Amino acid sequence: MSFETHQIPPSTILALTQAKANGHKVFIATGRPPIIITNLGAIEHLIDGYVTTNGALCFIGEQTVACHAIPQEDAKLVVDDSIKKNYGLIMVGEKDVAVLDPNGDVDRIFRQHLAVQNLELAKPVEKVLEQRVLQMTPFFPEEYEKELMARLPSCTSGRWHPEFTDITAKQADKGQGLLAIAKQAGLDPKFTMAFGDGGNDLSMIRTAGIGVAMGNALDSLKQEADYVTTSVDDNGIRHALQHFNLI
Repeated sequence: MSFETHQIPPSTILALTQAKANGHKVFIATGRPPIIITNLGAIEHLIDGYVTTNGALCFIGEQTVACHAIPQEDAKLVVDDSIKKNYGLIMVGEKDVAVLDPNGDVDRIFRQHLAVQNLELAKPVEKVLEQRVLQMTPFFPEEYEKELMARLPSCTSGRWHPEFTDITAKQADKGQGLLAIAKQAGLDPKFTMAFGDGGNDLSMIRTAGIGVAMGNALDSLKQEADYVTTSVDDNGIRHALQHFNLI
């Protein structure tokens, strides 16, 4: 997905269509929960399954492959901390999301910059806390993240944006999601390829048979990748698939 146009570039659509025709499977790995995955219409017919909320919820069709919840006491701790410290927070439950946005950061980054839709469907945080909580996205700098995570030993954090991070249960990251999906689909993980650009993609890049960093990826991700392609706006998906002779 282009950060410039918020659309999937035509070269990516064509490349994935060719890969699918050549017998390869296509899976989406995202930090987004299903309720805000609204931007994949152009390739939806090609997708075989999803790793969502950074691996906390993985599914193929109607079948849930993996679902890892954050301990309720940890979820409540972060909600109380966000209210006390006055920072934004997105809470993702199994069915609903809640949004606390005291300073407008969620609106500015998610709605305006990332063009995220459906956040207006958010429910009260008390309702989401009644569900299994799959992910928490607090809006604070990296310095405070280290302090808070020390109080959440059952959780892990994956930051891909300087202003917020995604917190999930320790059993949930994109790498573990890849393994769960591969097992369910009968795929050997060494024959998988993963594309990523952010800190929350690091586990997946390390786990996949071939880890590909996009041209706009963090330097730390590029260092771990098997191959660095160009940005998605510069035909990066197509270039990598061609490089490895998949299309």
